[in-house]
Amino acid sequence: MLLRHARSLLFLPASNPRAIAKARVLPCDMVLLDLEDAVPDDRKEEALAHAVEAVAGGFGQRLTAVRINVEGAPSHGREMVAMKASAVDYVVLPKVENPKQVKDVFSVCQKPVIAMIESAAGVLAAQAIAATEGCAGLFMGNNDLRQDLGIPPSAGREGLSLSLQSVILAARAARIAVFDGVFNRLDDEAGFEAECAAGHVLGFDGKTLIHPSQVPVANQVFGPDPQAVADARRLIEAATGGAERFEGRMIESMHVEEAKALVTRAEAVGG
Repeated sequence: MLLRHARSLLFLPASNPRAIAKARVLPCDMVLLDLEDAVPDDRKEEALAHAVEAVAGGFGQRLTAVRINVEGAPSHGREMVAMKASAVDYVVLPKVENPKQVKDVFSVCQKPVIAMIESAAGVLAAQAIAATEGCAGLFMGNNDLRQDLGIPPSAGREGLSLSLQSVILAARAARIAVFDGVFNRLDDEAGFEAECAAGHVLGFDGKTLIHPSQVPVANQVFGPDPQAVADARRLIEAATGGAERFEGRMIESMHVEEAKALVTRAEAVGG
């Protein structure tokens, strides 16, 4: 699976072997083993060992990533060296605010880096960050971003709109993947589904998650609609080149390429 085809990207504490074992049978598209916020300082070394062991065992067809700690953290250097020798697919770097942070991690890890945009400075630098060698994708860190922007925790996402769209624009200009931030209210399934739908409409490829119960909804919302895929296949088969009529509308090469991309995404996620 290509990174841009991932719909559900599930964060798990790397210090929790039970959660890691459960993730091997979950229908998420990426398993994200966290060494940062989800792990207490006195368990960082233990978590790193668990993460390396877990990715060595593999997660079937699921993509794997490890979120390391920020530059300057005591464990940052050890984690980068461990990631280079590991079987992990991607390294997630939190709190990115300039391209050099991505460049430095990529130069050591030699693994594609997913940069987390979690501050006003990160949003303003997103275009340069996305264009950096080794940057494979961007994650929104909406919780930290809300705090940095002074948005009340109880507020909706209106205050984040410009930031979300700016990061999507940066990713699209660089031709890399981009994913919406986590949803914290685990008992609000309707709210979660609505936020997934809003993120999908904005242009995010998928959503980062914090609980296994969120996986099915993310897969459904960000996965290609079966009817749309069927329509795309008919369009591809019918197209003969140039502008032409198809089922009551005009299509051209752009629409054919769009249809092919939709079918490819559907096939990547088993649709």
